[in-house]
Amino acid sequence: MRRLAIAVLLAGSMGAQAQRPSAAACSALKTAHLADTTISFADVIPAGQFPVPAEAPEAMKQGAKLLPTLCRVVAEIKPTPDSDIKMELWMPAENWNGRFHGEGNGGFAGEISYQNMAVSVLNGYASAGTDTGHAANFLDASWASGHPEKIADFGYRAIHLMTERSKEMVAAYYGTAAKKSYFAACSDGGREALMEAQRFPADYDGILAGAPAYNWTALVTTGLKNSQALLAKPESYIPESKLKAISNAVLAACDTNGGDGVSDGILTEPGKCGFKPETLLCKAGDSDSCLTAPQVKTLETIYAATVVKDGTRIYQGYVPGGEADAGGWGPWIVGSKPGQSLMNGFARGFFGEMVYPGKPFDMKTASIDQAYADATQKMAKDLNATDANLKPFFARGGKLVVYHGWSDAAITPLGTIDYYDKVLATSGKDASVKLYMVPGMGHCAGGPGADSFGQFGWLPNYGPDDPKKDAYLALQQWVEGGSAPGEIVATKYSGGMESSEVAMTRKICPYPEVAKYKGAGDTKVAESFVCSAK
Repeated sequence: MRRLAIAVLLAGSMGAQAQRPSAAACSALKTAHLADTTISFADVIPAGQFPVPAEAPEAMKQGAKLLPTLCRVVAEIKPTPDSDIKMELWMPAENWNGRFHGEGNGGFAGEISYQNMAVSVLNGYASAGTDTGHAANFLDASWASGHPEKIADFGYRAIHLMTERSKEMVAAYYGTAAKKSYFAACSDGGREALMEAQRFPADYDGILAGAPAYNWTALVTTGLKNSQALLAKPESYIPESKLKAISNAVLAACDTNGGDGVSDGILTEPGKCGFKPETLLCKAGDSDSCLTAPQVKTLETIYAATVVKDGTRIYQGYVPGGEADAGGWGPWIVGSKPGQSLMNGFARGFFGEMVYPGKPFDMKTASIDQAYADATQKMAKDLNATDANLKPFFARGGKLVVYHGWSDAAITPLGTIDYYDKVLATSGKDASVKLYMVPGMGHCAGGPGADSFGQFGWLPNYGPDDPKKDAYLALQQWVEGGSAPGEIVATKYSGGMESSEVAMTRKICPYPEVAKYKGAGDTKVAESFVCSAK
């Protein structure tokens, strides 16, 4: 399990629970009367004795030993006859910081995020998670076929009901309501985060939304478009072995004018470099150092926006950068073999099980226009979190922080910028929302850039007490009477996020500002950069 920091966040801003709740207060939750909810388990779990399944990874078993004494509640919510929403709520028996933290999901969900709940509980929060109404692998959508209510649960209902029930149980257990509530998640969890702000503005006081898959129908239609380009004919497919050549060409064209003034393999404004795929066209026979004409066409399609026949752009294209990164285009876009990418899998699951359940769906021949029209007509109301009117959320004091990696191969960062701009246009330029575009970061994390800034609720090197190095704490400070976040220092760890050896630090700036090199100083140190307007 990732390194877990144990501390009281923002010491002094909110006192810990003065009196430890009794074990009886936990057990009493078994008979609590909550709408559409059955509680199957409510008992105190002593410190270090959390029951982990025998088949769980060893890291999870070791991590469970760190957990404090907590009241664990296992419940099932059935808002409809076809619903089966599993949820858990963990409440620290001592040193509760007075706050509730909701956890999100990824992909098609299907499981409760124990790891995220553990991080929250160790930091003093009462924490809840849900499988969103089904048990499955994150890439498996078979549960959705013929089950529209389960789709609604996954789309928006499960997170909301988990939140409502959790707040009721928190108040019953501690004898007082949570003073503040927070939600933080990435990818589909980012979509869940925006859905909460849009549909249920009273659920959370502060929301941290990462790489949100908010325009679900357009995003997965773009996955279908890109899959068709890659599979159009055998020679159209771009194998993983050629991604390094694409990445090298992108950096050659973009790194020197990447926006930050430093040639370091990290692109700060990749959309501005004007990279031309045709520069990779093979001139002396095919090899891994170049692209054939069909492959150049495929690459152009991936970078291009998705446009339907009437000329409407429904989704932005991917930006140059991150093609050869681990966790980049290899797994997400091209796959290890034709038709084996994650986006291909999401498109097959979405259209095959949700949009056209029980009907044959051919990924290669499907009409992009018809597929998008059908997806929008059938699924947008449940899955899309595209409403830019967040006035009700902001009016009650809600704060929203959004982040996205510029090298994200799963969800184009341009879509997040577009949504942010629409929120400001709808709610006003002074709306309580901040956006951080992270140079060189992949999907939620990874990539060559500094990719650790508290987005997962932990910070192994600095400790969980510095809002200037932690986006989540910056959000919390903002909600609880502080000023809006400014620049944040992100860290790159040489051994990945589970190490504590710092490879570099870099400022990430509130959009539209970007971090620019001052012209002197170590380029691997954040202090050598300044946030500047474009």
